[in-house]
Amino acid sequence: MRKQSRTTLRGALITAVALIAFAGSSATAQDVATGSATATLVVALTVTATQALQFGNVYQGVAKTVAKNVATAGIFTITGEPDANIAIYMQLPDYLATDAVSGNGDDRMVIGFSTTDCNIDTTGGADPTAFVATDGWIDEDPHNITSAAMVGSVGTNVYLGGRVTPSVDQKAGDYEADIILTVAYTGT
Repeated sequence: MRKQSRTTLRGALITAVALIAFAGSSATAQDVATGSATATLVVALTVTATQALQFGNVYQGVAKTVAKNVATAGIFTITGEPDANIAIYMQLPDYLATDAVSGNGDDRMVIGFSTTDCNIDTTGGADPTAFVATDGWIDEDPHNITSAAMVGSVGTNVYLGGRVTPSVDQKAGDYEADIILTVAYTGT
């Protein structure tokens, strides 16, 4: 009997060792995969002040308005990745000044912008008189331009109107001020 128990014990040990070896080899198996990261940088945004908002001759004490859909409206042109959403921020002056180049204007004329003084044209037309509502966004507030704006396939134009109000004793001369348009991709 002793011989049979040794054989049974030996068989059991061999089976146990084989199971441990098999279990150990599958538990320590490894595999490696290599992935990658990719990105495509889109066309850079550019913005150009294409045309100044032009009030022309203004008379003392007589306010003058330039609409956003006339030939003398201010025009900014934006180019970049077609159909990309953009944020448009406009910094508007409170007044025009004489000698604005040096910043030491000795006389100032009030300028204002209504909540509907801006149109955004995504057709790239660059003609504020030909703009229609289906070409983009109409009657935008230049202080708070829509967050849905986008770059048109051939560019986007921002048309700006405004109103100057000279005083009754406004000094004669040329007046000017900077209008700053900043554009950024939103990533959406």
